[in-house]
Order: sequence, then structure tokens, then C-alpha cells
Amino acid sequence: MAYPTTTSGRNSAVELPSTAVSDEKTTQESGSSSVSLPSRDGNNDATSHDKSQEKIEANGGKEVNAPVKDDAEIEDDQQYAGDEQGLNKVVSRKSVRDTSSIPNGGLVAWLQVLGAFFLLFNTWGIVNTFGSYQTYYNTVLLVDSNASAVSWIGSIQGFLLMMVGALSGPIYDAGYFRTLLISGSLLLVIGQMMLSLCHEYWQVLLAQAFCIGTGTGFLFVPAVAILNTYFTTKISTAVGLAASGSSFGGIIYPIVFHRLLPQIGFGWTTRVIGFIIIATQVIPLTVMRVRVLPKKSRSLLDLNAFTIAPYSLNIAGFFVGFMGLYMPFFYAQFYALQRHITNPDLAFYLLAVMNSTSIFGRTIPNVIADRIGVFNVVVPCTIFSAILCFCFAAVHTSAAIIVLMAFYGFFSGSFVSIPPAIVVSLSLDAREKIGTRMGQTFAIIAVGLLIGTPIGGAILDHSGFESIWIYGGCLLLGSAVFLVAARVTHKGWGLMVKA
Repeated sequence: MAYPTTTSGRNSAVELPSTAVSDEKTTQESGSSSVSLPSRDGNNDATSHDKSQEKIEANGGKEVNAPVKDDAEIEDDQQYAGDEQGLNKVVSRKSVRDTSSIPNGGLVAWLQVLGAFFLLFNTWGIVNTFGSYQTYYNTVLLVDSNASAVSWIGSIQGFLLMMVGALSGPIYDAGYFRTLLISGSLLLVIGQMMLSLCHEYWQVLLAQAFCIGTGTGFLFVPAVAILNTYFTTKISTAVGLAASGSSFGGIIYPIVFHRLLPQIGFGWTTRVIGFIIIATQVIPLTVMRVRVLPKKSRSLLDLNAFTIAPYSLNIAGFFVGFMGLYMPFFYAQFYALQRHITNPDLAFYLLAVMNSTSIFGRTIPNVIADRIGVFNVVVPCTIFSAILCFCFAAVHTSAAIIVLMAFYGFFSGSFVSIPPAIVVSLSLDAREKIGTRMGQTFAIIAVGLLIGTPIGGAILDHSGFESIWIYGGCLLLGSAVFLVAARVTHKGWGLMVKA
């Protein structure tokens, strides 16, 4: 509704758009323009008010007359946001650029973290569980397929998680967050149930790699992107807490798989995991709500971002790092069994041990990052991960491999939780482009995840396990070099500088 303003005892306002009230007349008094506006108490001209009301009713009950703002104000203030169900678009006065309007805490904001926790529980948590499936496939279900072929299932699943996530960004921006939640949840459950019926390699590939992978992609990037609209200075902490969901998933799902497999068989074990997915997806579907969205759907690419040296070097670092990161996740259990380092029961718990410590690796570093900077945290974690990956070649006892898995889980945990926070920190002057930049970042990193583990499998088939650990360690060291370069170009060489 438009309101009159008073200047020197006279009503003064600006000319309304012709589409709002067509019969308003403009008068000139002492160089000042004014119009007759309907007041809150209805004291203005009744005829004009009635005509305005007719136009409101003709417009579907929406009031269209409003004080005119300049283009910059309209660009900043009128943003599209999802309604309370996240399906339809409405006009919001809150701006994605206006950091003062971001709550940075409160019940609703932390409920979004809870919802994102369970989304990552069922996305990265599923991907982090593939090591248990890899061991079972190599030894029981798909014995005719080599390690490289089996690893393609997990790598395609992880690739689609990131790539489809990037492509689903514009759908999220259009206000269809709940549609993505429902679609992703359905694909996850359908893929898991179909996996329980699979006996051939191509069947497993379709169900686990493509169907489940696409479902996780619908859920991942929107889950992270929504947190940016609820948090500012606490964004790293919020993302870290949400990312710990992937670690919890990586603990619970392998244990469920291992404990139930000998009792009820592969089919029903896989179905039980599907029922867990259904139960846990109810929480984000219930509590997550869109607060504010960009005025229009973002483009898939922000090519100008690649001219920002820290941003490009950061992408290169994580691309190389993700190529080597998942060697222990995919092959450590198989390694422990083949080299008789542990008994079969303990070997199946190694992945749960690694994912349990990664809970702390995806929360503690992020809390510290809010204080000292994201690059100052991720660089040391990457270097330690590289050193630990080399150490797998020297492991020969159960105690040694358990300790090694625990430390690797902690230091590698930041690789999932830190990248979104880095993109945000590099885009503070262009917050409306964070979604685009985050999407294209994950799309590029996804290629590294796609090709890394199958290459590792080929190396295993050709040269043995020691070569896998050297391969993974060298890639992580290369990642650290790129990330150091990104940090230097962003904030310089000063060790005490927050970066």
C-alpha cells in the first residue's frame, strides 16, 4: 500500500507507475510534484480509491501500487523467496546482499543446519560408505570385475553428487527447494531398493551409481547454499556442523551393512538402509525453509570468477586433492583383508573408525577457521593427509592401521567441510554470485573425484597397494601447493594474517 508523506504542510509524493492507478493526476506546486494517494484511514477521494480497489481485485488480490524506488533499490530489495513450502515465488523485501538482514543464528537458522546435517548424512554419508560395498563386490558379488571397474560405481556416484548438485542450483534459485528435496529423496530410496535386487555389474551401476548419485546431487548443493542465507560470521561453523552429518552416515551405514549382511543377506541389508534413508529424510522435509533467494535464477557459470587468482587456484587445489583423497576410503578395507593385517570382522569396521574421527575433522577445523581463516586451516590439514596416505604403505599390524585410519579421517575431513566456506570467503563482495561459484566449483572438483579412484584401481591391478598410497599422497601434496598459492594471492605471505 502507498502512504502519503508530508513536506511543508503539503502532501508530496512521486508519480505512480501507470500500471498501478491509471486515473491519478499529477499537479505541480512550486516545482514539487504530487499526486492524490489513498491514505491508511481512507480519507482520500473515494472514487479513486474504489477504482484502485478494482484494479487490485483484477490483479488476483495483489496490491500493485507502491512507492517508486530507483533501480538500485529495486535490484537490492525485491528478491524472490520461496513461500513457506518452498515451491512458489513471492516478492521479499530482504536482499541476499544485505548482510544486516541475515539472522546469523536463532532457532530457525539452526534448524536449517539440522536439516542440512541429515541431507549430508544421506549424500556424502552414502558416498563414504562405498568402501564397504567395494570390498563386498570384489570378494563376493562381483568377483569377475576388477578393482578399477568396481571403483567406477563409487566414483560415478560421487561425480553425480557434485555435478548434478551444480546443475540443480538454478532450480533452487527459482524457489523450488522442496521439489529438489522430494525428488532427491525419492531417487535415493528407489535406487537403494533397486540395488537390493541387483546381481550383475550393469545393474549395480545403474542403481547405485546413476540413480542414487543423481538423487544425492539434487540434495547436496542446495543443502549447503541455504546456510549462506542464514549465517554470516558463523558460516564456517554452520557448514562444519552440517558436514559432520556425512561422517555420521559414514559410521552408521557401514556398521549396519556389516552387522546385517551375514544375518539377513545383501538384499534385505540394502533395504534396511533404504528404510533408514526414508526416516532421516523426514527431518529436512519438515524443518527446512527458504529465507531469501536471488531476484532471478543465476547462470550456470560465472566466467569472470576464474580471473580471480585465489578462486582459480583454490579450484585447482581441490580438483587435484579429490583425485587422491578417496584412496583410503575405497581401498583400505580391501588392503587390510588382502594383506591379512586384520581379521575380516575388524576390517569392515575400519571405514567406520575413519568416518568417526572425521566428525571432529569436519567441525573443529571449521570452528577454528572462523577465527584464523579457512586457508590457514585447510593447508595444514591437506599436508598431514598426504603424509598419512604415504604411511599406509608401511602398515603391517591391526593397531597401526586403526590409528592411521583414525588420523586420516580427522585431517581429511576438512576437504568436505571447508570448500563451501572458502567460496563464501572469496565472494563477500558478490554474495549474489555465491551459488553460481559454488556450483561451478563442485562441478570441476567432481571430475577429479570421478577419475581419481578408477585410476587408483588400475594402479592397484598393475602395481599393487604400495603404488596406490604413493599416488594418493602425491596428489594431496600437489593439492597443498595449489592451496598455498591461493592463500598467498588472497592475503599474502604473512603467517599471522587471517586468510
